[in-house]
Order: sequence, then C-alpha cells, then structure tokens
Amino acid sequence: MLEKSQAKYIQSLSQKKFRDQEQAFIAEGPKIINELLLAANIELLALYAIGEWVSDNPDLASKIPKGRFFEIKEKELERVSNLQTPNQVVAVFKKPVFPQPIFENKISLLLDGIQDPGNMGTLLRTADWFGIGQVICNKETVDVFNTKVVQSTMGSIARVQVIYEDLEGFLKKHPNLPVYATELDGKNLFDIKEAKACFVLIGNESKGVRPELSALASEHIMIPKFGMAESLNAAVAAGIVLGHLLSANR
Repeated sequence: MLEKSQAKYIQSLSQKKFRDQEQAFIAEGPKIINELLLAANIELLALYAIGEWVSDNPDLASKIPKGRFFEIKEKELERVSNLQTPNQVVAVFKKPVFPQPIFENKISLLLDGIQDPGNMGTLLRTADWFGIGQVICNKETVDVFNTKVVQSTMGSIARVQVIYEDLEGFLKKHPNLPVYATELDGKNLFDIKEAKACFVLIGNESKGVRPELSALASEHIMIPKFGMAESLNAAVAAGIVLGHLLSANR
C-alpha cells in the first residue's frame, strides 16, 4: 500500500529544489529502472511496483532490501507517475556518484543553454554511445534530473557525469585544450583530421552558441549542408561531430 507521505515525497521530487535538497531523483518504467538497479554508482532509496513488475523481475525484486520495496496497486501508481501511461514501476534513487573528472586526455561535451528535456536526454545517450564520460553545462541548461530528462537518457544517466559550471570561467581554467564550437559559418567539420583531447561546444536549440562563449572557441566548425533544412537538432549535431572526431583519432 502507498502511504500518503510516500506519495507526497515522490511528487515533491518533480521539483528541482527538492531534488537538490534530497540529492535524489525519480525514474519510471521497467527498462530504465532495471538498468539503474544494476548500476554500482547509484543507490536505490525506494521502489514502488505493481504485481506485474514483481512477476517479471523476481531476481531483482528479491535483492531489494526490506523497507525499500513496496508493492502497490495500479491506481496508486497512477497517483505518483509523471507518465501519461504509468508503466509498472516508479523508483527513487540517490544521485549518481562519479570519480573526479579528468579532461586533459579526453573529448568532453559542453552544452550552452540546452532547455528541452528530450534534447538533453538524447544528448546524454549520444555521449554515452560515443564513450564520452563527462558533459559540462551552464546553469541555463535544463536539470539532468528533471523527470523527462531522466526518462530520455534510457539509463545513460548512470554512466555520463553531468557537471554544471559557468562555462566561460570553466574554459579559462583549461586554456590548453581546443574548443570546437558548432556554428553555421564555421570550418568544415570533416577537414579536422585529429582531436585527441578537446571540448565540443553545442549551443541552444534556437539561439546557438552565445557570442561570449563563441569568442573563447579555438575553432568554429560546421556540418556541411546538402538540403534545405534551416538547422540540425542539437543531439543530431553532437552525434555527427563526436562520430567524426573519434573516427579521425583512430
């Protein structure tokens, strides 16, 4: 049975201030929750599931400590779900713990003002696909633990460290690493032959990279256009850039 206080706590985590206060976030649905339960760097605080999830996942259910697992009814799941169609299980997790990031020998992704939760989640999945372990964002970028972002990451939130910084100050602390900023009038991406360690800067969905950040870039790059579309989705652009840079390094 779902107690009123439990429902109120889960619902509170839809707001960033409570997620920050509790250092916790919520995830929904068997696919992402089953993956997060196996992640070594994320602690489960509480899991609420209907009987169908329990029947489908007896091994996972049996390993959840007593006091952290609650079997509930479908109507109770509907009360706390953020999905239009609730999907078997909701869980509360502690925010993931990552080691101290290292930038000097890696490609890292910088995000300037990404605001759409779906874009943010897809950007993290893209980074994860290409083995990019850290994403640095400014404060105008949507919170990575926003429920819609968490769902869109499909589990990549456990593997990609997201750091919120003042990007201008951050780049000034790493003056020796090249910064490739995506711009419509930049150098052809495919002319870059090597990028062992660098920052790839992706701008806001509609405004692009802010001028003050663009001024700190060592290279402005563009993806060649062959059709009539005005622009590329931020996550698509990131995927093309990362794919080329990593391939060029081989």
